[in-house]
Amino acid sequence: MTRTAAILLSLGIAVFVALLAWQGAGAVAATLATAGWGLALVAAFHLFPLVIDAAAIAVLIGGAASFADALRARWVGESVNSLLPAGQIGGPVLMARHLAQRGIAMHDAAAAVTVSTTMQSVAQIGFALLGLLMFAAFADDRGAGTIHALHLAALGASGVLAVAVGAFYYAQQRGLFGRFSRLLGKFFGPHGAMASATRADAIDAAVRALYRRRGKIAATFALSLIGWLVGIGEVWLALLFIGHPVSWLDALLLESVGQAIRGAAFAIPGSLGAQEGGYLLLAHVVGISPEAALALSLAKRARELALGLPGIVYLQWSERDWRRRRTPGLPLAD
Repeated sequence: MTRTAAILLSLGIAVFVALLAWQGAGAVAATLATAGWGLALVAAFHLFPLVIDAAAIAVLIGGAASFADALRARWVGESVNSLLPAGQIGGPVLMARHLAQRGIAMHDAAAAVTVSTTMQSVAQIGFALLGLLMFAAFADDRGAGTIHALHLAALGASGVLAVAVGAFYYAQQRGLFGRFSRLLGKFFGPHGAMASATRADAIDAAVRALYRRRGKIAATFALSLIGWLVGIGEVWLALLFIGHPVSWLDALLLESVGQAIRGAAFAIPGSLGAQEGGYLLLAHVVGISPEAALALSLAKRARELALGLPGIVYLQWSERDWRRRRTPGLPLAD
């Protein structure tokens, strides 16, 4: 973990603990406990958007790998992003590595993950704006001041995310991987730099080639947007089991704006603290208590653990098995 990541993680933990203490950790825990085994159903429901997000990657890799490979890669990437202090970089890197271990050329795997990640972020911005438009159109009885404050918060978060995505896309078009590889070569010496730069240039070329496949890009964007929309059901179910049911419109607002705030805090591992603060901001708007808002965030954290820990275990097994297959004479994993 870099020093910056450690500082941001510490800051996120401090905000997370402070918010729990402010609202009363006991009251939040009691609210969450109301859900009981319903939390398992919330975790199971997340499999639907996970499958859809895997389909968004499968569209880009075509027949080079099976859908099961894309699904496992997506599972691994999401698990790493949620649970390990690697920011939002570790997940995509390991997704590409996992696909490459399944027979896809590394430059094609890296390109598919890069473009898919970009399109998912663009769809996330569209999802946030859709949530705002729907809420403004059908929930104008919440008070003009409240809606105005909500718009400012959501648009601010979406703006930060849009700037980051725009810069990422621009860097891709300018040869992101090749430039980064050559920069590393200047710092760490020329040994192996030429081969590394050649591989990085191949990734850049594959990325640009994918962006020219407009049909695939449109399909990936559409599937990513559908995945975000399906995620509304997770919020709706969680609050239902917690004992604070909301309408689908309110669930849309919580998920769309909440995810925009979380996305804007992408530099913080797991967006720790940012997600909780976002739900607290939205609690009054949708008419739930602060304790319920924090319990909703903890329900999502519990889902990340329920699906993420097995994902990390699978990643370790997969890496070990792959290494054994590449080393003659070593027994294969059971």
